[in-house]
Amino acid sequence: MTFWLVQIFNGLSFAMLLFLLAAGLSITYGLMGILNLAHGSYYLLGAYLGLTVIKNTNSFLLAILCAIAAVVVLGIVMQRFFLRRFYKNELAQVLLTFGFLFMIGDASLWMWGGNPQVLPKPSVFEGSYRFGSIVVPSYRVFVIGLGLLVALGLWLFQEKTAVGAVIRAGVDDEEMTRGLGINTPLLFTVVFGVGAALAALAGVIGGPFVGVYPGADIEILLLGLVVVIIGGVGSLKGAFVGSLLIGLLDNFAKALFPEFTLFTMFGAMALVLLLRPTGLFGRK
Repeated sequence: MTFWLVQIFNGLSFAMLLFLLAAGLSITYGLMGILNLAHGSYYLLGAYLGLTVIKNTNSFLLAILCAIAAVVVLGIVMQRFFLRRFYKNELAQVLLTFGFLFMIGDASLWMWGGNPQVLPKPSVFEGSYRFGSIVVPSYRVFVIGLGLLVALGLWLFQEKTAVGAVIRAGVDDEEMTRGLGINTPLLFTVVFGVGAALAALAGVIGGPFVGVYPGADIEILLLGLVVVIIGGVGSLKGAFVGSLLIGLLDNFAKALFPEFTLFTMFGAMALVLLLRPTGLFGRK
C-alpha cells in the first residue's frame, strides 16, 4: 500500500508541473492558433535563469521573479515581431518556433554547459512530512499546493473576470471577437505573455526535483503536447485533467515497467483521440 501511495503522490507533483506548462500552451493555441514549439525552451530558459539567480543571491523567490520577467520579455518579442506575421499559417509557425527551440537550446548549452544540474531547494522546504505510513518531501507538497493554487487562480480569471470572458469568446469564435471591436492584438500579447510566464515558473519549481539539462526542453514539450491533445485545445479544465492523467501514468510506468513509459503515454493519447478526436474537453 505504501508503494502505491508514494507513486500517487509523486505523480501528482509531476502533474502540477505539467499543468503549468500545458495551460499556457493550450490557451495560446486555442485562442491565437499559434503552435509554439519554443514553449519548451521557455521552461528550459526559466530553469537555467532561476539556477543562476539562486547561485548569486540564494533567493528562490527572486529566481522565480527574474526568470518569469526575462522569459515573458522573450515571449512577447517573439509574438510581436515574428509569430504575428504568420497568423493562421501553422507550417510557418512550426518551422519558426522549431528554429527558436534549437537556437535557445544551443545558447543554453553554450552558457550553462552540458552537465545536468539541480536547482537548490528553498531552505524552508528541506524537510519532509509524514502522512500515515508514508514520508513525503515538503518541497513536493509545496509544488502540489502551488499547482492547485495557480489552477484555481487561472479558473477564476477565465470564468469570473471580463478579460477571461473575452478570452473564452476568442477561443470559441475569434472572428466574432474581432468584430465586436476588441483589441485582439493586445489580447494575444497578454495571453502569450501569461503562457510564457507559466512555462518559466514550471522551469524554476521543477528544477529541484526534475533537474535541468540539455534536451529537457524537447522532453517537456512532448509531454505538454500530449497533455494538450488529451485534454483538448483551448480548455483549461482539459489541461488540468490531462496533466493529472499523464503525470500519474508517467510515474507509474517508470516505477512498474520503465521500458514501456513512452508507449503508455502515447497509447493513452491514441486511445483518447480514437474515442474523442477533439480531446476530453475540446470543442466538437
